[in-house]
Amino acid sequence: MSNQDIQAGTLGLAPASSKSRAATAGAPAPAQARVGLDDVPLNAFHVKIAGLTFGAHFTEGYALGTIGYALASLNRQMPLDAFWTGMIGSSALMGIFVGSLVFGWLSDRLGRQKIFLLSFLIITVAALAQFYVASPFALCALRVLIGFGMGGDFAVGHAILAEFSPRKHRGTLLGSFSVIWTIGYVVANVLGMHYADASPDAWRWLLASAGVPAFLVLLMRIGTPESPRWLAGHGRIAEAKAIVLKHFGPNVTLDGSVEEHSHSGFGRLFKKDMIRRTVFNCAFFVCLVIPYFAIYTFLPGILKVIHLNEGFGADFLLNGFLVLGALMGIWLTIKLPRRTFLIGSFAVTCLSLVALSVLPNSATVAMIVAFAVFTLTMSAFSNLVGVFPPECFPTEVRACGVGLAIACSRLGSAVGTFLLPLGIAQLGFHATMMVLAAVLLIGMVVSIAWAPETKHLTLNEASRS
Repeated sequence: MSNQDIQAGTLGLAPASSKSRAATAGAPAPAQARVGLDDVPLNAFHVKIAGLTFGAHFTEGYALGTIGYALASLNRQMPLDAFWTGMIGSSALMGIFVGSLVFGWLSDRLGRQKIFLLSFLIITVAALAQFYVASPFALCALRVLIGFGMGGDFAVGHAILAEFSPRKHRGTLLGSFSVIWTIGYVVANVLGMHYADASPDAWRWLLASAGVPAFLVLLMRIGTPESPRWLAGHGRIAEAKAIVLKHFGPNVTLDGSVEEHSHSGFGRLFKKDMIRRTVFNCAFFVCLVIPYFAIYTFLPGILKVIHLNEGFGADFLLNGFLVLGALMGIWLTIKLPRRTFLIGSFAVTCLSLVALSVLPNSATVAMIVAFAVFTLTMSAFSNLVGVFPPECFPTEVRACGVGLAIACSRLGSAVGTFLLPLGIAQLGFHATMMVLAAVLLIGMVVSIAWAPETKHLTLNEASRS
């Protein structure tokens, strides 16, 4: 062996003579370069995880969307006053409040996969049981239970998809939650418009039908692997590497994806280094969903108040705008900085509701335009509720952070949904829209002050920006 060969060997390289011999012998090409989990190319496994979470959001949108039309039919069998109308309309949101806190906390301690299954077992059973309710109280209790399961799925679904997604596609995948949720919501609305009055018990079939997609999602989630980021953070490195090897290949590494999990739980969210992002995520989420749920839970009644309920034209148009807006939101999430998209959308939706509050009922075309602009924009930037929270919190408290933001948002939206019928009855439609516009203005101010820019960062970098 030559001196040149010996020197190459000491550096961990193949000797020159070996290289030439290997080349002439037709040796295989060198191994692929190592790549981190944040930069792995999108593959079939990413699509599968996204599909499982998207199926869940379709079910959740559908389950929440059925109640608006079911209430009108239900009221003929079990007359409801304003109290029970508000309670049933907001009951799932109250369940989400509790479920997101409980399951978010459990997910950070026990792992993502267990909650990924349990949440949909609860949703499936409770959704099907709605067929047999005999009182407003029983329906309200089952809707709370459905929401409890949804809260768990929101917390763990956002966390697990964020922890598997490469940063190049993370915003698109997380933002698509809103699109799929909206499609489920609109499908429920369309079915409700056509079949809620088909028979005296049509509302039972409508509500219980949410159990069908829930059961399918539950079956498909069996066998889902644990998040390797969560495993690595809890010292289970070998298991994490095995999952990465199985689903992403031998050239993918956990380097840069592992975070120390010395502190966890809700208390960690209010430490000095994290309290700002905690308050921001809770505040902007609350201000976004209060008008969304308040208006669209009672969309048929609102359209009647402003005399846009003749036929299905306005209803179909607005539901179409919900889907179109959600699709626009994916494109805008890719093209715009996160902050710009969020702040600008708060401004547009606020101005739209101000217009609705000052326009007379006789200005039908102008009110449809204002409502359409509100619907398009609200649906578009609702994508960001699936993006900001999982990006802003580190792995050890990601599910807790997402769960807390969801809990606060659902508490606010439950209160708003409960109060909307009372507000319209006591204050009138126009004053109620002005109050909701003020909520959106608060969201814009909070976002200007505290929204981070996380678009091009790795998941670890984004959670510490």
